[in-house]
Amino acid sequence: MARKSANRRVGITDVAQRAGVSLASVSRVMNGNFSVDPDIAARVRAAAAELNYHPNAVGRSLALGKTDTIGIVVPDLANPTFQGMLRGVSRAAAQDGYRVLIADSSEVSSEESILAGEARRRCDGVVLCAPRMNEAELEALLPSLQPLVLINRSTADIQTPSLVVDYGQGIQDLAAHLVELGHTRLVFLAGPERSAGNQARLQGLDKFRVDHPEVELTTLAAGSSFEAGHVSAEAVLATGATGVLAFNDLVAMGLLSGLHERGIEVPGDISVTGFDDIPFANYTTPPLTTAAVAINDIGEQAWHELRQLLGDGDPEPAHTTFQPELKRRGSTGRVKKSTLS
Repeated sequence: MARKSANRRVGITDVAQRAGVSLASVSRVMNGNFSVDPDIAARVRAAAAELNYHPNAVGRSLALGKTDTIGIVVPDLANPTFQGMLRGVSRAAAQDGYRVLIADSSEVSSEESILAGEARRRCDGVVLCAPRMNEAELEALLPSLQPLVLINRSTADIQTPSLVVDYGQGIQDLAAHLVELGHTRLVFLAGPERSAGNQARLQGLDKFRVDHPEVELTTLAAGSSFEAGHVSAEAVLATGATGVLAFNDLVAMGLLSGLHERGIEVPGDISVTGFDDIPFANYTTPPLTTAAVAINDIGEQAWHELRQLLGDGDPEPAHTTFQPELKRRGSTGRVKKSTLS
């Protein structure tokens, strides 16, 4: 009789033969079915240990109809804000035995629906973080992605939990802070056009204009990266503004660099604010005034919402709004009297 190959993978049949039980019994034990007789379960585990048998993860997932994996789609993994949200999701999910599959759309909105669909086919549920796709495309995609949680985006679908930041109020708080310091000529460095957070900021600034008709507020197209802020320095100076509202901290940091290269003092010549309060914001020169967002908390909450959807109960989807907190630091100061007109 031919000998079995020494390199042959040990299978469930080998375990069943060693333990003297049926294939079904081994399968139930390996899948965590506690209805199996304790003596039989112990024999199966002992046989598996002796043979160094490990269940096939793909096969187990197919048998159970679950992967213990969730997908999260973000627009830009280089952005510390999305890194923080991902960290919050991953750590919370890991405590419940789930892994996270990450997809980065690189700020290309047309890639998001493809990545989200692929993630859902491979995972038990999906977290869409700040999707850039338009409203109609998002609404059409929702049924195929359930269970789903949205971050920084809301939807008319009451079955989909959403976690949003009140960017409109946050940007108004920053603008009011600059006005309190005597600044009446402001410039906003806008973020990505398709960003819902950018639209919320613009809406907040529209309201601010109504409430503060004495303030001259200019909007410049920029982006969400350090580079976007750096290259905007000349355009910012050309507006004659004494206070800057940057889309986020990365843009503000890039602007600080560009202004420094031109010999412009912050806040002596111009005040600069960011948004998000990423870990580096407190260590710029000078430290950055910003609106702090509870990034990790949002990530953790996203997992808790998704975990409820993955459970056997009938959860009530939550729609949660997080309020930014104004952080006054050294990058903002009183306007120079010589700049007043």
